[in-house]
Amino acid sequence: GDLNEEQYAFLFLYVIFLFFAVGTKDTIIARPIRLLTTFIHEFSHALACWLTGGEVREIEVYSNAGGVTRYIGGCRCIIASAGYLGESFWGMVAVILSGSRKTATVAAGGLILALATSLCYRPNRTLVYLTVFYILLTSVFIVLEWYVFTPLLTYIILYFGVFFGYLAITDIADHQVARARQGSDAYHLYEESGRCCPPRCIGFWWLINAIIMQVVGVMIAIMQLSDECKDDDWFGCIFDTHIDFFNIDWNRIFGFG
Repeated sequence: GDLNEEQYAFLFLYVIFLFFAVGTKDTIIARPIRLLTTFIHEFSHALACWLTGGEVREIEVYSNAGGVTRYIGGCRCIIASAGYLGESFWGMVAVILSGSRKTATVAAGGLILALATSLCYRPNRTLVYLTVFYILLTSVFIVLEWYVFTPLLTYIILYFGVFFGYLAITDIADHQVARARQGSDAYHLYEESGRCCPPRCIGFWWLINAIIMQVVGVMIAIMQLSDECKDDDWFGCIFDTHIDFFNIDWNRIFGFG
């Protein structure tokens, strides 16, 4: 059916945040969110290591937006894939959870927990500063959301989701497809998989998945904001909501209609 005001407002904010991400990606303005995205990348490697029975020794994030996760054991093929796909996945999750204050609070709490966990794995100075900054900032936004002004946290989580997803797409395109150098995640997977698939092919597959995950995140978020979902459970909303995405009035999004 037709989109309601909340859905159009969501799309408006999404497009604004996306344009902002495109315009500031390589500037000092985006440095804090880029460093947070690097943390998400490295923590996704760590999660994959834990889930496949490995042991994480160190998690580091560098001021140049690079990072490294040192570990032993685990499934190296899955761990190598988890960095960029993790950025994409958590970007999708943040976009989906940005629709309400409760789900946005869950997302914010998850971020704080991940940041706090990283302090147990010999973080370098940059990661310590990054962790303290974002734990305090996110905690302040949670308090403001519930006791001072709403909506606020939902906008922040959407901003995170857009940036995570956009940076995942552009970084995969730049560093895994256009230049799949030795030492890159795609090259590591190429070596661990028996050199059966060229690094650029792996990067291209990751790129397709990153784009799909961001699109899916937007679609599910829009469904969650539909009138049909007001009295429906989360999964029922996804499967029962019918929205014609091909007939969205883009003029109305920007107030031209």
